[in-house]
Amino acid sequence: MIDPALIRKAPEAVRAGLKNRGGAALPALEEWLRLDIKHREILKAVEDSRAKINALSKDIGKAKAAKDEARAAALMTEVAKAKAEAGGVDAQEAEKVFAALRRAALEMPNLPHESVPLGKSEADNPVVRAGRAPVQFDFKPLDHQALGEKLGLLDFAAAAKLSGARFSLWRGAGARLMRAITAFLLDLHAKAGYEEILPPYLVLPEVMEGTGQLPKFESDLYKTTEDGGEQSRPLYLIPTAEVPLTNLVRGEILPPEKLPLKMTAYTPCFRQEAGSYGKDVRGLIRNHQFDKVELVWITRPEESLAALERLTADAEAALTSLEIPHRVIHLCTGDMGFSSRKTYDLEVWMPSESRYREISSCSDCGDFQARRMNARFRPAPQAAPQFVHTLNGSGVAVGRLFAAILENFQDKDGRVRIPKALVPFFGADVLS
Repeated sequence: MIDPALIRKAPEAVRAGLKNRGGAALPALEEWLRLDIKHREILKAVEDSRAKINALSKDIGKAKAAKDEARAAALMTEVAKAKAEAGGVDAQEAEKVFAALRRAALEMPNLPHESVPLGKSEADNPVVRAGRAPVQFDFKPLDHQALGEKLGLLDFAAAAKLSGARFSLWRGAGARLMRAITAFLLDLHAKAGYEEILPPYLVLPEVMEGTGQLPKFESDLYKTTEDGGEQSRPLYLIPTAEVPLTNLVRGEILPPEKLPLKMTAYTPCFRQEAGSYGKDVRGLIRNHQFDKVELVWITRPEESLAALERLTADAEAALTSLEIPHRVIHLCTGDMGFSSRKTYDLEVWMPSESRYREISSCSDCGDFQARRMNARFRPAPQAAPQFVHTLNGSGVAVGRLFAAILENFQDKDGRVRIPKALVPFFGADVLS
């Protein structure tokens, strides 16, 4: 969440930042400002009452020490009256106001960093750099679904029979290729210094709230309930490994020598993709369940922007090693994710569409998630704790990488060459 001190000190700057992100959260900001005044008035009334009672109590002690029983009695009457007045401050009202204040804070997205380009949509995202150039085919390339079904790698009919629309099923060499891609990515990132984690796929609501999925994106999540009778509580299937990995530092005060933390994980991911029906209904691009290797950094505040460049380079290294045509773009203010203050997207070339497709988003969230999680570090032994900065990025989406390999390495005979870096993991150099 946004630093409350910043909102109070510079509300116009916050308004401008939210406006640059589309302005949808401006009502939440105005509600927060109104409630913050009310909440501080309640707190002041409580503090004033306590101060008055403490002062009177000290005076009672002095009167008794001077054996002035009449004055002591009079002061005790004032104390009783002050306590009655303090009781008039409705504790339930104070709690209600604070809860509403927090809800308003949770509705506001992160503010964009000053280096983020202004814009309204993906059309305004500048290209940062181009990687390997697209291959020019002397035949009409098949899309990954047609090619995968032709080679017996993908079976969307079987997936629909089991789970309905927007699910995928891999068979034989297709399943083996998915396993090989995952192993390649995890090995690559482990060699770059990331600790491999295998987290749970179901998490508590406060974990989803910590990284910004709740309450804003409840409709996109799959929710279940842990059966504990009266103690039953909701659990959510993770939409990305960013959620459990980042929350590993929730509620912690880390020693400075532990930073930066670098973690990677392979997990299936689950999203209802609410509002996306009619988009990318074919193939592996937009499924309810998909596989991803995630990268997460936890850093000092002054190191996070540099860490974003390194994290993005680590994700891009997978595409470079596999010789996948790609580019890096800088997301504009109107196209960034809810928790991000600065994002680079990696996009791979899809020959069947003659266009680039996102395969990774690498984001610096600043202290936005850390404030929600109360994740801090102590910069020196006697220093006050500070909020850490969190970063995350796909390193990369496995299904989309599978699709990109099929489309970019096909030949006119319908075979698919396996990228050289992947051959030791797959065990063959061609699919046919």
